[in-house]
Amino acid sequence: MSKKSVCIVGSGNWGSAIAKILGKNAKDRSDQFETCVKMWMYEEMVDGRKLTEIVNTEHENVKYLPGVKIPENVVAIPDLIKASEDADILIFVLPHQFVAKTCEQMKGKIKPSAIAVSLIKGVSIDDSGMRMISNVIKEVLGIECCALMGANLAGEVAQEQFCETTIGCAVNGTGELLKSLFETPYFRCSVVTDQATVELCGALKNIVGIGAGIADGLGHGDNTKAAVIRLGLMEMIKFSEIFIPGSQRATFFESCGISDLVATCHGGRNRMLGEHIVKSDKTVKQLEKELLKGQSFQGPLAAREIFKMLKDKNLIERFPLFVSVHYICLRESQPEEFINCLRNHPEHI
Repeated sequence: MSKKSVCIVGSGNWGSAIAKILGKNAKDRSDQFETCVKMWMYEEMVDGRKLTEIVNTEHENVKYLPGVKIPENVVAIPDLIKASEDADILIFVLPHQFVAKTCEQMKGKIKPSAIAVSLIKGVSIDDSGMRMISNVIKEVLGIECCALMGANLAGEVAQEQFCETTIGCAVNGTGELLKSLFETPYFRCSVVTDQATVELCGALKNIVGIGAGIADGLGHGDNTKAAVIRLGLMEMIKFSEIFIPGSQRATFFESCGISDLVATCHGGRNRMLGEHIVKSDKTVKQLEKELLKGQSFQGPLAAREIFKMLKDKNLIERFPLFVSVHYICLRESQPEEFINCLRNHPEHI
């Protein structure tokens, strides 16, 4: 088997953390992978210097993952086509609202035999309904696309703290190749074929995470947060049963499911957003600028898209937690109403 070349499409907090893993594995497993890992990076200026220049000389993403060294064989490239045109494996890790536009730029300019992996926690909603991000990539680029999701807070992964992740891959053989590319002693990978549910978990858990943050901001303790997690998981499962034919409940007990939900509700950026929504009167956009240096909270976008689907199907009353989070993010409902949503949840009837 010829060596596979790897390109990371995206270079934010999570993209830089995963670059640390891929760079080391490509070097250590040079019988399987080309040593050089290219990383497409949207060019920005930091203290008067190009961010790509800083990454390629100091081997650190000082803006989005400061204090963490990236292997020297990871090369940041500001030109999307130059970064991706020769890749056999394309790792997508950028905000989900930019995926379609990015893929359109790559269309017809990559290897037809390439495979993609989405590490993006979100879904795409259009007039035809809900589409998984992997399907957007697959449809635009015309290549196979798998998904990797799990309880993988970027800062902890970068610090090499032990965690698990789930690779959703419907095609036999590809999952094992990706496991070899991603797995380390501190980043353990399991492979499942229920790819759609793996991806959906990655989007829905961010909505629940905001709810956990709202409860924190209101001063509630672990008992309330446990209720948020349980009721949120029930809505996640119910949503998948309605919108994903063949969804398997067992997938919710992989790292992409309950593990990622628990981690998000205790330490994720969407939990942080929920807490700040309670403690300030700022909009989500203002909080993004203040807390994330311009990166996006994925939870409000997912909540908006899921709300549209529920409204179109007349299912709003069956998913009160998702709906309440959506209205609170829009500042159309008071955070205090979230506890009433939990108290009167249909799971209690």
